[in-house]
Amino acid sequence: MRNLALHWKILIGMVTGILFGLGMLNIDGGAVFVSNWINPFGNIFVKLLKLIAVPLIIASLVKGISDLKDISKFKNIGLRTISIYIGTTVIAITIGLLLVNIVQPGDGISEETINKLTDTYATSGGVQAKIQEASKQINSGPLQFLEDMVPDNALKAMSENTSMLQVIFFTIFLGISMLLIGEKKSKPLKEFFDSLNEVVLKMVDLIMLFAPYAVFALLSNVVVSSDDPDLLVALFKYALTVVGGLLILVAFYMFLVSIFTKKNPLWFLKQLSPAQLLAFSTSSSAATLPVTMERVEEHIGVDPEVASFVLPVGATINMDGTSLYQAVAAVFIAQALNFDLTFADQLTIVLTALLASIGSAAVPGAGMVMLVIVLESIGFPADKLAIGLALIFAVDRPLDMCRTVINITGDATVSTLVAKSVGKLHDNPIPKNWDDNYDEVK
Repeated sequence: MRNLALHWKILIGMVTGILFGLGMLNIDGGAVFVSNWINPFGNIFVKLLKLIAVPLIIASLVKGISDLKDISKFKNIGLRTISIYIGTTVIAITIGLLLVNIVQPGDGISEETINKLTDTYATSGGVQAKIQEASKQINSGPLQFLEDMVPDNALKAMSENTSMLQVIFFTIFLGISMLLIGEKKSKPLKEFFDSLNEVVLKMVDLIMLFAPYAVFALLSNVVVSSDDPDLLVALFKYALTVVGGLLILVAFYMFLVSIFTKKNPLWFLKQLSPAQLLAFSTSSSAATLPVTMERVEEHIGVDPEVASFVLPVGATINMDGTSLYQAVAAVFIAQALNFDLTFADQLTIVLTALLASIGSAAVPGAGMVMLVIVLESIGFPADKLAIGLALIFAVDRPLDMCRTVINITGDATVSTLVAKSVGKLHDNPIPKNWDDNYDEVK
């Protein structure tokens, strides 16, 4: 299996994990067995990826900025990155709104299904927790997100994977300060971060050896913990609308890659596929970030100077898949509960989903919090929020898996576009293997 491509190994792990999970559903105590004896291995894998996410961001971002040797170059990359991210997010939301208004999946939901979903989920801890978290964000000031970007304790920010923006702010501040003191004085610190970056990337290679087995464990648990199949069927039209929108968004990304970088879109997807499969399994852009960076730099050819800035920022503020989902889910809920939306309301959804995506954490379930904020912005009745979330809660997990794939695909696409625009996209990247230096230490 050593010579088999990584994406095929992970795909085999996914398929066998799903089949194993389905088989265990038919065995008494099967779900408990998977939860107790299989799922922990998947959780360990996700923890390992999260473990190295912050060190990787710090090391690669400092290395990238210090390698530029010119602040104006960093400003150029930064402005292009933010502009393209905002543009793709607006397009994603627009695609979602157009599709949900054409398909109108909410019109096909029966009163009986609404009542069953409400009874099952409206009072659940998961729904109530999302509403409470969204209320905290809604009640904050208009510039709260800027205030939250600046940490008062760098070490504390580094200890929380949910504080990625604070880590990025501190790291950019550190990198720029290193440029300003001159190459001679910053050389010892630069060499340290260069070495740290190589070590962390090697850790990614080692962790990925376990990826196929971890994916098997994660998807086995997803299958055995799935909700009422009848409810999933009732929401099929809504789920299909979301997935259809996500596929259109991927096609849009590939169009950009083909036109602006002259790369083969199928080749691009093949190189990125291990990161996409992991994103599907973990539902977390942050957990997948180390793998995304490794695939984009070593397999697609984006220079580390660009990838080390664009990808961490993207994992935090660029959530195109989630933003598209916000648009579809908000209109679907309004259709199902007979809440009329004006054209102005739909424009409000575009703006609110865009702003909510910037401050949302790159973790599983963040999309539901964003959805509450979007619904609040269009005046959706507060007493029906729980019912609205209950309507989509049954299929949120599988859709979360799908939209996370699109999120990291968008990050990789933008990093490739930015790299091409500044002459930092290499035609023949050289991938590194976990045992490249094994002869030196064995």
